[in-house]
Amino acid sequence: MTFLGVDCGTSGLKAVLVDDDERILGASTQNYRPANPHPLWSEQNPDDWRDAMFAAMAALAREAPAAMRAVAAIGFSGQMHSAVLLDEADRPLRPAILHNDTRAFAEARELAERHPELAAITGVKPMAGFTAPKLIWLRRHEPEAFARIRCILLPKDYLRFCLTSEKRTDMSDAAGTWWLDEARRQWSPAALDASGVDIALMPPLVEGSQAAGLLRDEIADRFGMPRRIIVAAGGGDAAVGALGIGAVRPGASFVSLGTSVQLIVASDRYSPAPELLVHSFAHALPARWYRMAAMLNGAGALAFVARLLGSSPAELEREAAQDYRGPGELLCLPYLSGERTPHDDPHARGVFFGLSHATTRVDLARATMEGVALTLVDARDCVESGAARIGAVGLIGGGAKSALWTRMIASALERTVVRYRDGETGPAFGAARLARLAATGEAPEDLCKAPDIADVTEPDPALAAAFKPRIERFRSLYRALKSEFAAG
Repeated sequence: MTFLGVDCGTSGLKAVLVDDDERILGASTQNYRPANPHPLWSEQNPDDWRDAMFAAMAALAREAPAAMRAVAAIGFSGQMHSAVLLDEADRPLRPAILHNDTRAFAEARELAERHPELAAITGVKPMAGFTAPKLIWLRRHEPEAFARIRCILLPKDYLRFCLTSEKRTDMSDAAGTWWLDEARRQWSPAALDASGVDIALMPPLVEGSQAAGLLRDEIADRFGMPRRIIVAAGGGDAAVGALGIGAVRPGASFVSLGTSVQLIVASDRYSPAPELLVHSFAHALPARWYRMAAMLNGAGALAFVARLLGSSPAELEREAAQDYRGPGELLCLPYLSGERTPHDDPHARGVFFGLSHATTRVDLARATMEGVALTLVDARDCVESGAARIGAVGLIGGGAKSALWTRMIASALERTVVRYRDGETGPAFGAARLARLAATGEAPEDLCKAPDIADVTEPDPALAAAFKPRIERFRSLYRALKSEFAAG
């Protein structure tokens, strides 16, 4: 048997084929970009994801036809919080409003002020990127579209719907809507009422490792796959990335460095800490939860700088890695999309501080990468506040390919960082694991183990010492500019 894992990200879709021995037999990545039609807005056409998924499946059918013929189940991972709104014909009403869209900042603030008691139920205070404030914004600004909504889905749920014609979502993705009762793992009528959303618009909930439909015959025939195979519910990318590296036992921690970046610690109990802006969410496996510090700006910040410089992120990273000895004069706030943990500030913006005639493209790249590493120091402090100290952290996502970024993160966090073979495919690999669990019913603990380690990076004492005063300047610069961000 083989298992297909699909990860619907912000900047691209990844699909991998995994066999019984958890070897990757084929992989395909299809890129796309969000649209930013107005300040604070970030949107994508859901059919762009569908087309990317079908293109990836076609590429795998060409690359590994025998493996596609042996697929026993399909699993999903997806960007969280986005609002995919279907009409009575099950077509998207408008572009999806993404996780890094912060237009609903006023609505999030109103929810927090009027319903402070709900944060302990939903796992975190409402923030602009969550689905709930987006729907309040839509009702106020696009009432005709709001009135036509017949179902609200998350991105990976729309892709699964395209394969099965079944509308479902799982606990871990529902966790990021601000409508899930995290402890009870069911929709919260109180949170939905506070948002003015009818519970009838919400899809049924299932666990991520459970079947959520069967592959439609015409899709199976199109890509040379067996008919009527199981399609698992899947999960949000943070939780599914954890499954991909075996971070399912209490205390297991990792950093996911994709377009955005998260620091996640697994738990066997629900322990909300909304006052710290730590997200306490349901995991993609039953009876498990996790604590997460979520930052909106990760490898996407370096991609932005590379685009301005007419380069690629990989090329710019290679240049930055040559003879890197530590922080220079340039300081970067990488808040291109605002920031969640620890600021909950949708108005925050990217800043280069200390530019001079001597500044080079390498300086810009290094400062950006350092800025992302420093946001993880803030994340560490929030996650550890009132909880146990985290130990070694795994590193996954596209940014994990960078040895320089790995070294920066290890030294800034003063923690050992572990990278895994094929770690950049973490959520897609985790999605394949969820597919396998849905097909076989085996115990998650037996399957969800850490993959082979690629390398281990210890903190560099000299670099760690150089970062200590840097984090204080980093925080001071944000504090100095906070009122200017809001005024703009």
